Amino acid sequence: MTIRRISSGSAYEPKIGYCRAVVADGWVHVSGTVGNDHATMTTPENVVDQCALALGHIENALESAGAGFADVVRVHYILPNRNDFEPCWPLLKQAFGENPPAATMIEAGLIDPAMKIEIEVTARLPK
Repeated sequence: MTIRRISSGSAYEPKIGYCRAVVADGWVHVSGTVGNDHATMTTPENVVDQCALALGHIENALESAGAGFADVVRVHYILPNRNDFEPCWPLLKQAFGENPPAATMIEAGLIDPAMKIEIEVTARLPK
C-alpha cells in the first residue's frame, strides 16, 4: 500500500506532528481542520467565517489528493458551543450539495479558545 501525505503549510502541523491529509488505499483522511488563516495564523471571531476558511482548507487538501466534496463519505463537526452549529448549515449544504456524507456533530473544547469549529472528513478517491 502506498501512503501519500499532504501538508497545508499550517504552523501547527510540524509543531504537533501531523499532516492535513493522508491518502492510503483509495481513501483520503483529512485531519480535523479549523478556520484560521495559515499565512497569518489569525482566527476570525465569527463561526461562519471560521467554517468558510476550514472548508477552504479541506477543499484544497481534497483537490491535492485527487478528490472533492462529492467524494466525502464521512464528516465530523466539533464545536465548543453546539449553538454555533446551525449558523454554519448553509455553508455545509453548499459544500456537500447533492452528495451529503454521513455526519456527526460533537460538542467539545478545541486547542485554542478562539476556535469555534473543527471539521474532519474522510473521502473515497473517485475511480
